[in-house]
Amino acid sequence: MNRKELVSAALAHREPPVIPHHMDFTAQALDRLREYTGDDDIEEKLGACLHYVQYWGWPTEIEGMPGYFRDEFGVIWDRTGLDKDIGVVRDPQITDLTGSDYVFPSCDTDRLRRDIEALIASRGDRFTMMGFGFCMFERAWSLMGMENVYMSMAVCPDELELFFDRICDYYLPLIDIALEYDVDGIYFGDDWGQQNGLLFGAKHWRRFIKPRIARFYERVKSRNKYVMQHSCGDCHEILPDLIELGLDCYQTFQPEIYDIRAIKREYGRDLTFWGGVSVQKALPYMGRDELIAEIASVADALRSDGGFIIAPTHAITPDIPPENILTMAEVFLNQGKYLKNI
Repeated sequence: MNRKELVSAALAHREPPVIPHHMDFTAQALDRLREYTGDDDIEEKLGACLHYVQYWGWPTEIEGMPGYFRDEFGVIWDRTGLDKDIGVVRDPQITDLTGSDYVFPSCDTDRLRRDIEALIASRGDRFTMMGFGFCMFERAWSLMGMENVYMSMAVCPDELELFFDRICDYYLPLIDIALEYDVDGIYFGDDWGQQNGLLFGAKHWRRFIKPRIARFYERVKSRNKYVMQHSCGDCHEILPDLIELGLDCYQTFQPEIYDIRAIKREYGRDLTFWGGVSVQKALPYMGRDELIAEIASVADALRSDGGFIIAPTHAITPDIPPENILTMAEVFLNQGKYLKNI
């Protein structure tokens, strides 16, 4: 089976001969791995089964302000600190939602099409998705500030619902463009969880987020494509909601948060889980033998009946030793040697 077929089997809950795997990198971590290996093509050689790019506004460095980037939405991202990939919002565009005259941008759809066409042209045998990040809650807090979003849930919830509708209306035509192309699925990125539970509770998630992502998912499912959803953190309260809406694959699946065997038993017939190898507790700290044993344990817990893409639980961060990245890749690429019943 090629890489796309491995992922497709997992998504169909058929156990493939080997578990499909993936690795994402922060820019700093990838630079460090390239320096360590002396191989500029090392990422390609790791054999990841997934292939995607994300649109979230194309931040462009501001002339005369090194380390500061402005996206299409007017948001300025400060990347002068530790976070060199996304950054920290410098000044919210909206300080008072009830009196805001904020106008959403006109997306450069020609550029979006070029990105998708380049993605398709470079896919090889990989499972290919177009991604849309910062596409609901994260778009709101990047424009308003997180505290302002939380306060608006209590103080002006009707206005906030209308604002989320505007975000949804912005993204739907972009999703339609992506669905014109021969992609295998659409990937949505929007963080809702923290280490223990949701950032703003299931009640608010169901009011403000669920109806809008329902429109996203319905659009994708109407074209018989897979829906993949990223959210960091503990989202166990809303997994039934996501299944109800038609979600196929949930990422990221963090073993320091979830009882992964219990969640697999409860939801594994409906969801494929993507992740499992902890970037918090395993990859930065474990020695080679301990890490191999941890990966084998995760694989044993989650691989039955398909429904699993093994991967780090986050884009690989700079604190993870290159040796551990290569050990993980060695296990992923040689599963018959390291994993049970392969």
